[in-house]
Amino acid sequence: MSRAFRMKKHWNKHAMIYIFLVPILVHFAIFQLFPILFSLYITFTDWPIIGDPQFIGLKNWIYFLSDEIAWKAIWNTILFSLYYIVPTMALGLCLALLINTGKKGTGFFKGIFFLPVVTSFVVISGIWAWLFKGTESGFINSFLGLFGIEPQLFLSDSLQAMMVLAGLSVFKVCGSTMIYYYAGLQSVPDEYYEAAKIDGASKWNIFWKITFPLLMPIHFYVAIITTIGSFQIFDSAFLLTSGGPNFSTTTIVYYLYQEGFTSLRLGYASVLAYILFFIVFGISLIQKKVLGKEVNYK
Repeated sequence: MSRAFRMKKHWNKHAMIYIFLVPILVHFAIFQLFPILFSLYITFTDWPIIGDPQFIGLKNWIYFLSDEIAWKAIWNTILFSLYYIVPTMALGLCLALLINTGKKGTGFFKGIFFLPVVTSFVVISGIWAWLFKGTESGFINSFLGLFGIEPQLFLSDSLQAMMVLAGLSVFKVCGSTMIYYYAGLQSVPDEYYEAAKIDGASKWNIFWKITFPLLMPIHFYVAIITTIGSFQIFDSAFLLTSGGPNFSTTTIVYYLYQEGFTSLRLGYASVLAYILFFIVFGISLIQKKVLGKEVNYK
């Protein structure tokens, strides 16, 4: 059987598959592959959007190494991730355990807990700005005043501002994390729990020895998406603090936005985008190594 005949036979057998793949491949090439390659090209150029890009070699990459604001933005993003990832996962798991009890009213609370996810970030940011207003008229400061605690600056304080932003993001996202964990809890076989109860295991031991390890794929997935989300944080820094005070809430994406669309330095903004990609990719590999282990009790 000749090679041409085999190829023709293969094409006749799989022709429809290739035809259906064409729109997907065209969409991928235009909207994903081309922007990735084009942004890599403009990292080597000076391009203020208007006019043609001017090739400048590695100047943008070299400038990044000495850019103190960029390094501060990376550190701020890492700090935000520390404040954001673990609380989001922990709170999502706790809420999932709560609604997984199946008691009366859990459906109502499921909707309440998920409400921030479907609420506009702008609306929640407005509420957050009122809660953490750095004057005596702010809700939190008014509450602290009942205990004789001095009003806090919150969003105007370099140390407190990032924690307030992280709190906003945790509140906004933990509802969706709850859904992931709830789906995972539904997949845990009841036989394990029944066997553990017969053996006299406590509720804590059942959770720690059965539930938590069997949710490891969910932990891994949630850790990945919350990490990616934390390194893409932009909305809260843009809406509440504009990167201040003194760049203390300037995240890498917010700095990228400033360089690209305020300073019109698209070449350098593309460098920041690639740095962000390398950081997230590296952290994802580490998380896969640590959390990507399969747990099987059979």
